[in-house]
Formats: sequence, structure tokens, C-alpha cells
Amino acid sequence: MSDLDLLTQSLARNVKRWRTERGFTLDTLAGRAGVSRGMLIQIEQARTNPSIGTVVKIGDALGVSITTLLDYEQGPKVRIVPAEQAVRLWHTDAGSYNRLLAGTEAPGPLEMWDWRLMPGDGSPSDPHPTGTVELVHVMAGELTLTVDGTEYRVLEGASASFEADTPHTYGNKGDVPVEMVMAVSVPPVH
Repeated sequence: MSDLDLLTQSLARNVKRWRTERGFTLDTLAGRAGVSRGMLIQIEQARTNPSIGTVVKIGDALGVSITTLLDYEQGPKVRIVPAEQAVRLWHTDAGSYNRLLAGTEAPGPLEMWDWRLMPGDGSPSDPHPTGTVELVHVMAGELTLTVDGTEYRVLEGASASFEADTPHTYGNKGDVPVEMVMAVSVPPVH
């Protein structure tokens, strides 16, 4: 399959997914985006390669980025943000600051959790509903994050995000407690 075919298939899947999650009919999305209903049908059936301008209009109407609409990763997506890549958006000479640790599209409820995992402990989780995303930031220790059978090391100061509609486990294989903050974005119930 060519890159263009992958993008066409991804766009079809993602437009339909986000339209459904937002509870939009084809007519509603067409009206919000200023794109014809027929064009949306062709896009969702992967029968056309729309212009970037059309993709931007659809993304804006759905409230998601172009990257999200064109993302053709299959399977669980896990994104690790090393500590040095956290974005400092504001600071003062006195030493105050904020940092964007990690972000994701959040169509529904959002929960924030404080975690402590002692050495040798682990907390397995069954898959959550499709569209659920989890974000973690490790403040101390080293988290072993297992998503759909694949282990990821999330070091102190680093953050990770992943689609949580697959089995996952938070674990501590180290010698010191893991201290972390977790946010869970759950899709809205329609």
C-alpha cells in the first residue's frame, strides 16, 4: 500500500471516528466545516484525496489537528516525552514557571490521579472504552508502562500518553517508589 493510500485510509477512519465521537451527523459536520455532504461521504469511504484546505476545515469543525486526522499509526499509540522536551510556556525572574508535560485531544471527561507505586508493585488494567487516553508524568522513580504487551521505560521527569483501549499495566521494577500524576480522558457517552 502506498503512502497516499495509507493517508487516504487513515483520513477516512479518523474523520468517521471523530465525527461519531462528537455526535455529528454528516449534515452537521458538512455545515460546520463548509464542505459538501457528498465530499464527506467520499472522504469517509476513502474514495477521494481532498485538498489540505478541506482537511483543515474538517479538523477545525471537529476540534482536532490535521496531524490527528492524518495519523495512520495502527494499534496502540504511546508517546514518551523526555523531561528535556517538556515545553516551558511561561516563567518569571523569581523562578516561577509552568511546563506543558503532555497533551492529547480530549472529547469528554478528564480525570487526574496521584499515584505511588512501591518497588515490585504493579497495577494492571483491562482495556477502557475506545477513545480513552491516559497521560502520565513521573515525578520520582522509573515507571515500567506496559501497553498491549510492549514495555516502555518512563524515567523520572518524563511523560507518556497512550490510547488506553488495550490492556495496560503501571509497574515499578526499580528499588525506589514511583511517584506520578496520571490524567485519564474518557470519551463522552452519546
